[in-house]
This record gives sequence, C-alpha cells and structure tokens, in this order.
Amino acid sequence: MARRRGPRGPDRRHANPVLAPAVVRFQEVAPRESVGGGDRKEAAARTSYPARALQLPAAPGVLRVRPGRQDAAMAAAAVVTPEVLRECGCKGIRTCLICERQRGGDQPWQHQKTHQFIYYADTGWAVGAEESDFEGWAFPFPGVTLIEDFVTPAEEAEMVRLMDRDPWKLSQSGRRKQDYGPKVNFRKQKLKTAGFRGLPSFSREVVRRMGLYPILEDFRPVEQCNLDYCPERGSAIDPHLDDTWLWGERLVSLNLLSPTVLSMSREAPGSLLLCLAPSGFPQALVEGATAPGRSVPCREVEVAVPLPRRALLVLTRAARHQWKHAIHRRHIGARRVSATFRELSAEFGPSGRQRELGQELLQTSLSFQGRPT
Repeated sequence: MARRRGPRGPDRRHANPVLAPAVVRFQEVAPRESVGGGDRKEAAARTSYPARALQLPAAPGVLRVRPGRQDAAMAAAAVVTPEVLRECGCKGIRTCLICERQRGGDQPWQHQKTHQFIYYADTGWAVGAEESDFEGWAFPFPGVTLIEDFVTPAEEAEMVRLMDRDPWKLSQSGRRKQDYGPKVNFRKQKLKTAGFRGLPSFSREVVRRMGLYPILEDFRPVEQCNLDYCPERGSAIDPHLDDTWLWGERLVSLNLLSPTVLSMSREAPGSLLLCLAPSGFPQALVEGATAPGRSVPCREVEVAVPLPRRALLVLTRAARHQWKHAIHRRHIGARRVSATFRELSAEFGPSGRQRELGQELLQTSLSFQGRPT
C-alpha cells in the first residue's frame, strides 16, 4: 500500500478556508510506480514522493503548451467574455445573478447551517471552526481524498483552452456545462447512447494518471461533465447526492483555475458524536482524540472541504452516499472549471444485469473520441 503523507492542515486563524489558499496544505497521495507482475505491490510500498513530483509524458497532441506561451494561455483561460453574462439557463426555483437582475428581485435566501466544521485532509477529521460553539471539537469524516497538484499549470491552461474551443451549454444556477456521456433519464432509469463518442481526447492522459494512485487503480470513467463557474453569473450548485443507479462508488473531480470550497451537509436524523481534539492538532488528532464528549444534530452541520487549484477530489463511502455536496455562490471568487468523472455502478459491471450495455459504454468512453453531447 502506498504511504500517505500528512502535511499541515489549513491555518486555523482563517475562518473562511477559501480566503487563504496560500497557507492551505492538503494530503498528498503517492502514485504507484509503473511496473508489472509481482513487483507491483513492492513498488507501491516504497513509493513516497508527492503528486507534484510527477513527470509524466503526455499522449501525442494532448495537454501540450508551446514554450513561452504558458502565461498567455493561463491568462486567457481565466477570462470571462461579456457574451456569457447575458443569458442564463435557470429553471424553476433555481436562480443566478443574471435572472435575479432581470426580475428585479433580491437574491433568494439561502439557508446556512448553524454549525460549521472544516475538513482536514491530513487527518480525515472535520473540526469545529474557530470561534464557533464547537471550536476544538471534531468527528471522523471518511470518504474524502485530495491529491494536490494533480496537473501542472501548463496542463491546466491547455485543458481549459481545449474545453473553450467547444460550445458551453447554459445550465442551472449560473453554471455552463459540457457533457461527454450517454443521455440519461434517471427518474425512468433509461439511457440513450446515440451521439456519445467517448471522453474528449485531452482526458486520455488525465485518466491514465489517475490509475497510478491506489484509490483509482481500477477506475474506468464512462462519463465526464465539465462545469464552468464565474462570480459574474453568481454560479453555484445546490446540495445534492449523485445518482447511484448508473454511477458507481467513486466520484472524481478535477478543480481548475481557482480554489473553492466544497460544502457538505446531511439531512439524516440523529446526532454526530464529537471528540475533543488533543493539543498538537492536527498531527495528533488521529491517535490522540479523546472519547466522545459532545454531540450535534446532523441537520445543523456543514463541513467545508477546501479545494485547491489543480487538485483532484475523490468522494467514496459516506461522503459519496450520505453527505450531500454543494458549491456556494460565496465560494466562487474567480472563474472556476471542474471536470467530474463517473464510473459505472455494479448493475452495469461484469456481473451485473446490464453488463453488455456497460461494456459497450466503456469501450465508447475510453476511445477518447468524444465531443460534448
């Protein structure tokens, strides 16, 4: 098993983790070496270099930026053009700054949970925010993995440049989107493969790189959804759980162009048991937490997961199935693009009822010939 390194958590002097990205450090998960046969486990065990040390050759024609043009490419990727600020795709109760201004109304009131906790990736615990009622109290928060600097700045700029060559569709709550996947009706549990030609060519290297990490060693995405956020549109996404009929255990998202915060909440009844964090937090938290001494209602808790620029996020277990995730408007301070990759559920796997359809979807997806559907 690859050793996980545990640098400092975010500086607790900052109440809002997105306001101080320079001092935020995250868990670094070492990739496996590319070896074969019986040497694989041994190589994984001795691998301990951080994600930022990867020197991986890009596939031909993919993720390349000409020398001397990196700064220009990065600046261009962050620009929001005026034409994208004229229309919105909001429906029903969803709104953004554009339609709110057109209607002349105030921003809809958004409920903020009573008790704020901050997730520390190097411990796997959520800790009460500073100067809150639960400062210094914590509870384990399993199922979140962050891999820092998963792509380089040049690769980030090139990915966004290639995305921007294709049209973005207007979406809810001030977002724009690009879908690379089958057309799905989740309510009726039906899907159509017409028009689906696979993931985009520039994702081939990203997917290959994912497989170097133990948690994603057998991850084979069948869908990629790109979302574009910007503060001028008031972009956000409401708390939600992803589908489980078609999509499998792991949700994988690459955060590009700017840092943000993933806000996680749970509507289940009951309470969370809290432990008093020991001195020497956060390093001493894993082994030194005291026995539970307080509790807090689940419905009143929100956990902030700081997402640095160019980080890869993996949600599994409770974080995938029990805790809703959201991006609040207040946490979008500059243009942000996310690329979310989803795998198939067991129903579409080798032993599932729809295994033949699943195999067809995988073959199409991993051909990397796709355009937005």
